[in-house]
Amino acid sequence: MSGAPRPIGIVACSAEGAALCYRTICLEGPVRDGAVAHPEVALHGFSLAAYMDRIHAGDWAGVGELMLASAHRLVGVGAEVLVCPDNTIHQALPLIEGRSPRPWLHIAEVVAEAAAARGFRRLGLTGTRWLVESEVYPGKLAARGIAWMRPAPDEREAINRIIMEELVRGEVRPESTACFQAVIGRMKAEGCDAVVLGCTEIPLMIDDASSPLPTLDSTRLLARAALRWSAGG
Repeated sequence: MSGAPRPIGIVACSAEGAALCYRTICLEGPVRDGAVAHPEVALHGFSLAAYMDRIHAGDWAGVGELMLASAHRLVGVGAEVLVCPDNTIHQALPLIEGRSPRPWLHIAEVVAEAAAARGFRRLGLTGTRWLVESEVYPGKLAARGIAWMRPAPDEREAINRIIMEELVRGEVRPESTACFQAVIGRMKAEGCDAVVLGCTEIPLMIDDASSPLPTLDSTRLLARAALRWSAGG
């Protein structure tokens, strides 16, 4: 495609996930004359506490309004496509997408597309308990004929605690890594052929080298999809 790449807007929730998305876009753009020629990127995020207040209250409409307010601010500075590097709050996206000033790339759709392209048939889901108990991923995966497995209830609570008390603060503890590895190992034993890193901070802790299963890194997959969209793909 000729012409300048189209600007990307990042709707941030947690700092670590948004930072990894931004970093990936900026480092994996095309190289020209020895420098990365990444597209224009704008990022806006409300306080994580503002999101969590609404999530704990079950106020997904309120979560959606925060996302929409960020979208308007980003479009106001030129963003032409919107991405949210936070799986959990995608539960609110359908509530506001029809009022959005620009299109969104859906993180679960991007992951499902990558899983299908790699021939995976049964995915283990990891993420916050709100995410793994939601329908954010099942519908997108089912549309491509891909099965999924949720963590057991006690595993959900352990993973949720690690994410919310450690990973969102950039803390990576060996015992927490071991916990994730045990959950993924059980999923492998029960027939999963890959695992979704469905919280955008999990890649701080788990990757293909440390996981018992091949990983689908939702943060980086979303960033790469945004790069393709920006370039006209």
